[in-house]
Amino acid sequence: MRAVDIITKKREGGELSRKELEYLLAGYVQGEIPDYQISAWAMAVFFRGMSPQETAALTEVMLRSGRVMDLSGIPGPLVDKHSTGGVGDKTSLVLAPLAAALGITDPMMAGRALGHTGGTLDKLESIPGYRTDLDEKTFRRLLLADGFAIAGQTAALVPADRLLYALRDVTATVESIPLITASILSKKAAEGARALVMDVKFGSGAFMKGKSPAEALARALVDTGRVLGLRVSALITDMDEPLGNMVGNFLEVEESLDCLEGRGPEDLMELILELGARMAVLGGLASDAATGKDLCRDCLAGGEPRRRFLANVKSQGGDPVQLLELRGKYRSAIQAEVRAGRRGFVRRIDAGELGLAAAGLGVGRNRTEDRVSPTAGLQLLRKRGAAVEKGEPIMRVWAGDRAGLEAALPRLEAAVEYAESPPPQLSTLIWKDVS
Repeated sequence: MRAVDIITKKREGGELSRKELEYLLAGYVQGEIPDYQISAWAMAVFFRGMSPQETAALTEVMLRSGRVMDLSGIPGPLVDKHSTGGVGDKTSLVLAPLAAALGITDPMMAGRALGHTGGTLDKLESIPGYRTDLDEKTFRRLLLADGFAIAGQTAALVPADRLLYALRDVTATVESIPLITASILSKKAAEGARALVMDVKFGSGAFMKGKSPAEALARALVDTGRVLGLRVSALITDMDEPLGNMVGNFLEVEESLDCLEGRGPEDLMELILELGARMAVLGGLASDAATGKDLCRDCLAGGEPRRRFLANVKSQGGDPVQLLELRGKYRSAIQAEVRAGRRGFVRRIDAGELGLAAAGLGVGRNRTEDRVSPTAGLQLLRKRGAAVEKGEPIMRVWAGDRAGLEAALPRLEAAVEYAESPPPQLSTLIWKDVS
């Protein structure tokens, strides 16, 4: 068997066998097949796609490329949530403690910011002392103690994905639905989750710009998960505008606390309740999404998810008292405001442009080795449909350095679109439920 023959077969539209995929990825992980051949194969997959059976085989091969976490003996239904990435999306910080308070165990492996998208690990690590580099023994202990734990992917878990993900990012093959599906599900299966709620985003701030590709990805995740023995439910949600009012690492921790106290922004609270409802259904706690939403709403009102979140902060090395003292104060000294360029109504705030500007402020990364600022970010004072006067503040901005601020401000101003009359309000963030 030769790598070049496998590449040629896929280039010509052929379906690769499990043995061919094992040969290719095992050789890559062991350093026997070079980056340039894997790059050629990934580009062939990008253009030729994969059958459902082929995607499932790829996912299993990636899953078995390293350790699979053993969570036997951990009580409660093991249910996790994953988002395909967006701007201002801090739902994981609320959903993990909410699920735990409901009686679900959530083993969450999360990622870091890259490009315009935020990273759950960077948000949590903006809490002084909070650690996400957990070994398996510590991960298990925290699941038993708090009902959830949030950690980064270790070198032993799914090494094929870790290598392939980095390569896809620099070879313009990120948006391949089979490669995205295999990447997400191999990691989620390796972390020990048995059921998964997927938030598949579309719009300017998402990797999938249109609803049709997002729906195709959602269907691939559900169908491939079923082959792997995972129960997967997917929601297709809007990421054309930022989610919530805060974009930034510690800023989003603060907004997560607002949500845990039942007073988060309406769009963010709506999505949290919808995703939490599906976690409750998959966990066997609710018969349908409507009942699940009521459970989540009542649980948040009772205060247990907030208590669980603060307990987890302590468990993972942070100081919950210090966190609450920093609330509203932990900001960069380099700040500015973005003011309305005209009188009228906010028609739209482009999430993609705003996310790229936020990355330049220090919120995210252009390269995996870049450092992020815990105190950079922005607060949206006006969103879609709001009436504004010319010169009225519509954003507060904090930057990691002066150069980043000066580069970001024109982009932030251009991200805001205006209209003479109020734009139609979106009735819901949820466009389709795929299961």
